[in-house]
Formats: sequence, structure tokens, C-alpha cells
Amino acid sequence: MDVLVVDGYNVIGAWDELNHLQRKDMGLARSRLIEILVEYRAYTGSRVIIVFDALYVRGNESRKSVNGVEIIYTRENETADECIERLVKSLKNVKNNVYVATSDYLEQRTIFSRGALRISARELLIEIKSMERTINDDLQQQTIERPKIKIHMNGNVREQLERWRRGK
Repeated sequence: MDVLVVDGYNVIGAWDELNHLQRKDMGLARSRLIEILVEYRAYTGSRVIIVFDALYVRGNESRKSVNGVEIIYTRENETADECIERLVKSLKNVKNNVYVATSDYLEQRTIFSRGALRISARELLIEIKSMERTINDDLQQQTIERPKIKIHMNGNVREQLERWRRGK
């Protein structure tokens, strides 16, 4: 199984859209990152974990899940890097490919030495944009290839059947 561990604030700072949102409202930027990664998880089937450090959220470590994406807020005075290193150590095995999304060069070297693979914030954004294009292309193709109705019937019957199909 592929596991993607994301350094939340690092990615927010690296992506133009999220960086712009961050200047207005950090919570809004976090929510948008989570929304994007929920879509990524649904498309790829990968396990996705986002780590936010205690720089902006005080208190004990907390975990929650949003539509299958795991979100970790580190405990006070613990950096996201420390938490990510701990996660890599516990997740990396022969069954898992662990990828860490961060543009922090020192963190990339550290997780690479622990057996995880690195992906920069920019590379992750490129992958997500590519995924979005693929989804849009697939949707357009499905619209073009709509099945033709093989049974000829008058419009009222077709409309009634469609209402029943949709449960109306």
C-alpha cells in the first residue's frame, strides 16, 4: 500500500493558492488542503496523512479523520518534522511505500535515510493537477459516449421512467 505523509504547513506555504488563503485565514488554507487531499485519496486509493505542527495549534497531539484522510496535530513543542520521522519509522515496511511531501530539504534527506521516498510540494501539486485533468477528460469522454436509447418511446414515458430511476 502507498502511504502519503504530508507536511501540512510546508505545503500550504509552497502552493500559491494555499499561500494566498493562509494570508487571509490559516484555517481556510488548512481546510482547502484537506479537501484537495481527500480528492487525491479517493482517486489514488493511497493512505493519506497530513501533519500540522504545534506552531499554530496548541495542546496535546490530536488526530482526526476527514473522509478517510488522517490529520495529526502534533503536541505542543513537537515539530511536524519530528512527527513525520516517527510516522515513517512506524509505517515503513515491505508492504508499504511511504512518500513524504515536503519541500524542506533537511527533512527530505532525513526521511530518505529512513527508507521513505520524498516528493516535493511542487511535485505533489503537479501530480494533483495531472489527476484533475485526467478526471475532467474522463468526464468529457463519458458525456460524449452516452449510451443511445435503443427503445423508441414518447417523451412523456421517458421522463416518467427517469423520475422513477432517480427516486422522485
